[in-house]
Amino acid sequence: MKDIPNFEHVKSYFDKRIQEHGASPRGADWNGEESQNTRFDQLLKVIETPAFSILDYGCGYGALADYLAQKGFRADYYGFDILESAIEMARKIHAGRPNMTFTVDGDHLPVCDYTVASGIFNVRGEQSFEDWTNYVISVLHHFDSLSRKGFASNFLTKYSDADRMRADLYYADPLYLFDYCKRNFSKNVALLHDYRIYDFTLIVRKG
Repeated sequence: MKDIPNFEHVKSYFDKRIQEHGASPRGADWNGEESQNTRFDQLLKVIETPAFSILDYGCGYGALADYLAQKGFRADYYGFDILESAIEMARKIHAGRPNMTFTVDGDHLPVCDYTVASGIFNVRGEQSFEDWTNYVISVLHHFDSLSRKGFASNFLTKYSDADRMRADLYYADPLYLFDYCKRNFSKNVALLHDYRIYDFTLIVRKG
């Protein structure tokens, strides 16, 4: 498990959301199902095979697992989250479902074909932009080690409207992260910043 600056702040923030809103997009700190699914659609563009294994890093209550099934994907799904309450909820909701595993054990995650992460970098609390960026980079390297075919993650964008930006959130520089991924992980990197939400998705395809 990568060191998270102000680890307890992040856990407290998301635990409050899921306790207040339960297994819902608002429980994962999204505005609604439409925006949540739009983000899923972007992340899943990393997939290039009909059958695959996927690690959902920061899975929350397992919404992506349901979305994969809804869209007819054939996947062995592994969900990981640092929040015990979210994993407990995910296990109850998906009890008895085949090919779905949920865990809080970040030290023994399986290597999968793909790793995806939605919203896990958004809340930086009181950490500096620089410290949080260093943390982001370390986790991207972790994704690389966990993924055989590729990985994808979304971020809030620094191109958001200034009057709507919050001091405790992380608004990443898409050009910096694109360049870093291109130089360090693969020649095949996509930057998706055209889906009418104030964030962007990075897709890294290996090989």
